[in-house]
Amino acid sequence: MSEGWTRSKGCRRWAIAAVLGFALLVGLPVLLRLISDRRARQRTYMLDDVPPRSVAIIFGAGYWPGYGLSAVLEDRVATGVALYQQGSVKKLLMTGDNRTEDYNEPAAMRERAIELGVPAEDIVLDYAGRRTYDSCYRAGAIFRLEDAILVTQAYHLDRALLTANGLGLDAVGVPADRRDYRYIRNYWLRELAATTVAYWQVFITRPKPVLGEPLPIWP
Repeated sequence: MSEGWTRSKGCRRWAIAAVLGFALLVGLPVLLRLISDRRARQRTYMLDDVPPRSVAIIFGAGYWPGYGLSAVLEDRVATGVALYQQGSVKKLLMTGDNRTEDYNEPAAMRERAIELGVPAEDIVLDYAGRRTYDSCYRAGAIFRLEDAILVTQAYHLDRALLTANGLGLDAVGVPADRRDYRYIRNYWLRELAATTVAYWQVFITRPKPVLGEPLPIWP
């Protein structure tokens, strides 16, 4: 009787621990996402009311060599170009993945921006922006930026602002949502885990991305 009661009590403890662990695993990412969303609202603007900054940082989002930019990336570039053309920024920093010779996001972004009317001399490329954290870290460490307008879609803008401002950049954001996107629900769900990782990196571990010699945008 005593042994059975002890065993039952132990099972209940394991069950409670499992429930609490699951609640933490699910609840913490949701809570952090809500916090980042609330903070981001104070620094999110539309094209016609965004305060000017020196540079717009445009985050990579995939393209198909020989075919063009993804819909998400096309809209990011177009929004950055609009900021440049209305005088809200003086330069565009294209940051993306270029880990292999046959995949060069920043170069593809630059080509599209030039097609839309931006002079090549006002476009700066960051070939090592493999992640949002890397792009924001390198914006200050390599390109010596102190302020920026971040250009990306709403699902990603919260995390980008959290990261940039947490790393010391005076950043505001403009959403680049110009259409409905396929798999947008998946993007929002992915951000739950990604935002948790962002908090860990920005406020606890501060890992160093790929760096190199400083390349200040402004002499």
